[in-house]
Amino acid sequence: MSVRIISVVVFGLVGAAILVSFGVWQMQRLAWKTDVLAEIEARIGATPVELPEVMNREADRYLPVEVTGQFSGAPVRVLVSVQGSGPGYRLISRFEVAGQSILVDRGFLADAIDVPDAPEGEVTVTGNLHWPDEVDGYTPAPDMARNIWYARDVDALAAHLGAEPIFIVLREISVPDTPVTPLPVTGEGIPNNHLVYAIQWFSLAFVWLGMTAFLLWRITRRTI
Repeated sequence: MSVRIISVVVFGLVGAAILVSFGVWQMQRLAWKTDVLAEIEARIGATPVELPEVMNREADRYLPVEVTGQFSGAPVRVLVSVQGSGPGYRLISRFEVAGQSILVDRGFLADAIDVPDAPEGEVTVTGNLHWPDEVDGYTPAPDMARNIWYARDVDALAAHLGAEPIFIVLREISVPDTPVTPLPVTGEGIPNNHLVYAIQWFSLAFVWLGMTAFLLWRITRRTI
């Protein structure tokens, strides 16, 4: 066996082994992410508690809470599209509770419907604390003239509405808030693409071995 054939075989096997190792790593990441998503789903559906006195965006993300207070001021509209309902807006309102102003995502309002007034008087809101990461370099600036925002930027929304950056995504409300439909927090929007990545790495390893076999075939043909 020539040195050239040996080098091709070694190169092919080492390259395939590296690609397979990446695929195995992604499968390990898949198992880890699956466990994380299960923990998040369990946390989302847990028994609601009072607002924490000290807020931590990482530790308190998805924490189910129940608060009683009053809506105040006009809501902000955040553009969104809901499957089966088409385009519309999330209504973000200021909510006065226990001497502080926070934000409540009341849910979805279809584009064709005028913005309704928030429920009056004391109401109880049940939902989950959240700080969505929806802003990137391509997110347009809010259209203040039409009261349309293009992402739930909690800090910017809080500053605009004169509230603290404490954000509750409503799940249930003690009084009717029609025609607004709650869009509660779920784990569906959290990406879990590790299986796709694993398949890609394993496929690359297969192609690599195929190219190696083809190269060996070409070499042996020339030496015959």
